[in-house]
Amino acid sequence: MVDKQSKKIICIHIDKGKKHDYRLFKESRLPILESTEIQADSGYQGIQKKYSQSRIPHKGKKKCPLTKQQKKENHQLSSTRVVVENVIRTLKIFKIIAEKYRNRRKKFGLRVNLIAAICNFQLC
Repeated sequence: MVDKQSKKIICIHIDKGKKHDYRLFKESRLPILESTEIQADSGYQGIQKKYSQSRIPHKGKKKCPLTKQQKKENHQLSSTRVVVENVIRTLKIFKIIAEKYRNRRKKFGLRVNLIAAICNFQLC
């Protein structure tokens, strides 16, 4: 989770192995207020059932392409989500997320949180 105004990392949830983004989000059980707006990518299909304030991009189909209004909404959403993607990029610079982790698994969460703290410190 990233704060849109300050661009700081609020929290990181990790798990071992490959796991879908939305499944990891559901298992994290983060306390999210009803008034909080969630902006997610298309990997979070179904989040709108649980959180009415969430926004995900519209998906077009072969026989039913996106309308101009839907394309405009997707463009607005992606222009605000670029902040989150840039924060993820700063984490990938440290190569702990971008490549296979070849160290003790017990310390992976600690190291990811330390790198997130370094990224937050850089923003100050």
